[in-house]
Amino acid sequence: MKVNSTLSYFILGAYEHVGNLKYLYFMLTAMLYIVIVIVNISLIVVICMNRSLHEPMYLFLCSLFVNELYGSSGLFPFLLVQILSDIHTVSAPLCFLQIFCLYTYAHVEFLNLAVMSYDRFLAICYPLQYNTHMTFNKAVIFIAVIWFYSFVKFLITLSLNIRLTFCGNIINSLICRNYLVVKLACSDTQVNNIYGLFGTVLTILVPLLPILFSYMRILKICFCGSKQTRQRAVSTCTPHLASLLNFSFGCFFEIIQSRFDMTNVPRLLRIILSLYFLIIQPLLNPIMFGLQMSKIRNTCKRILCYKMFTCRKDTM
Repeated sequence: MKVNSTLSYFILGAYEHVGNLKYLYFMLTAMLYIVIVIVNISLIVVICMNRSLHEPMYLFLCSLFVNELYGSSGLFPFLLVQILSDIHTVSAPLCFLQIFCLYTYAHVEFLNLAVMSYDRFLAICYPLQYNTHMTFNKAVIFIAVIWFYSFVKFLITLSLNIRLTFCGNIINSLICRNYLVVKLACSDTQVNNIYGLFGTVLTILVPLLPILFSYMRILKICFCGSKQTRQRAVSTCTPHLASLLNFSFGCFFEIIQSRFDMTNVPRLLRIILSLYFLIIQPLLNPIMFGLQMSKIRNTCKRILCYKMFTCRKDTM
């Protein structure tokens, strides 16, 4: 795709000169990225290699972990380069590519969590019919639709942005953000605004409706069911609810930061809140689901014990 010839780069105005501290920030960011990559890849390998985990619930988790890697790869390498750079510029094509990656990541995340809530609803409310309602093939179709729909949706956003003529190139942010880029345009942005508003409503409503429906039914079963049913629902839904609330919290502050003046908020807090859902979510999900899901936890223990036993045997 050809980018508007009137603009070749954007300037990221939220970076400040920090002297030698940039090497400390670089090391901390790199370590965080490495941890995120290791824990997500480890759980993906565990799920793929263990046949007992080839169930719809773990397939949705695998899709979630793949998405964490995808979103992190759209953020961390870019941050690492900018931290070490003295001139905080980004080419227009790379800026649009980052917008596409980060926004598709957020969209896939929300939809994936919505489908997982529906899966938990079927498992808790219809345990005997679960294998009929949610088969492996249906789970694959759900995941394919989630990724395809998200990519198509933001390919349209990307094509609308590329056609714009820009009168400014300073983005007051650490990363490229769609709303801030569109604000720099001096050409007609009516189509972008209408599609953006329509897309935002769809982005929120499409996942929110199955989430509300699923948890209303789960709550009804919990109130009317036995103690064992309530305990099963709590143990099954706790990591999902924690992930959903954490992601919603991060997205809320992302929207607030993009739309309103936050100059009165301390700069460090603004930075943390602006990157919260892009950093904490990929780190929290694998740790939380890995610890909470007994099958994943037990599989990891068996693999670890087997490796330790093999290493001891080799040294004897």
